[in-house]
Amino acid sequence: MMPSDRVKKLKKSELKEFLDQRSDIYNRLSFIELDPVSIPHRFTSREDIEIAGFLAATIAWGNRVSILRSADRMLSLMGNSPYDFVINHRDSDLKGINGCIHRTFFAEDFIYFIEALKHIYTEMGGMEPVFARYQTSDSLQPAIHEFRRLFFELSHNARTERHVSDPFKGSAAKKINMFLRWMVRRDDRGVDFGLWASISPSILSCPLDVHSGNVARKLGLLNRKQSDAKAVSELDGALRAMDPVDPVKYDFALFGLGVFEGY
Repeated sequence: MMPSDRVKKLKKSELKEFLDQRSDIYNRLSFIELDPVSIPHRFTSREDIEIAGFLAATIAWGNRVSILRSADRMLSLMGNSPYDFVINHRDSDLKGINGCIHRTFFAEDFIYFIEALKHIYTEMGGMEPVFARYQTSDSLQPAIHEFRRLFFELSHNARTERHVSDPFKGSAAKKINMFLRWMVRRDDRGVDFGLWASISPSILSCPLDVHSGNVARKLGLLNRKQSDAKAVSELDGALRAMDPVDPVKYDFALFGLGVFEGY
């Protein structure tokens, strides 16, 4: 392992080579056993993958074992057929959903997500068309804002809105950017699904939280101290300069360096 102080002193070309190498190491199915992306990998149909992925990403904060356990419970409550449950559930099917699902994500939130997803799929053709419609030439952040607006069109408790972040309100929107990476990014490694061909991986933003932000700062990729929407934009610029076609592949490097190499 190269010391972090030495990495920060690398030339740009050397840093790119280092991060390309680390991305190659950690972009492998062997590393996803305890990762939330393992949840949608249980499914084969497009819609099941989308919904399982969206729900897993929604609760992806805290202990990873706890996240997977909570995701297991959600899928079990949906009969392990997420799309069929979303589209065909009856009110009586929702009565078994109660209590805490994961930390501050409660039964009321989960039930609303089920209803909102049904609305998205039946009225708007699914999640991909929404994000594709509102993407810009260089960003999915406006599309996240518009998706969130449409997602919360139905009657709901205002507190549920905390579970879908809005980059236009300054949030890094880490969880939904992570979900978008899963759906859009495509390569031959099999970790990300690459289901959404209408969106280019070049406009994805790196899922940024406190941990990945700290790694990025140590590498000299990020100067902003807060891990917020402005930091996401700054990091996007640095990663796209190294790989304008597939900048978010470096998410694997930032994650691996932080979790497995102690940066």
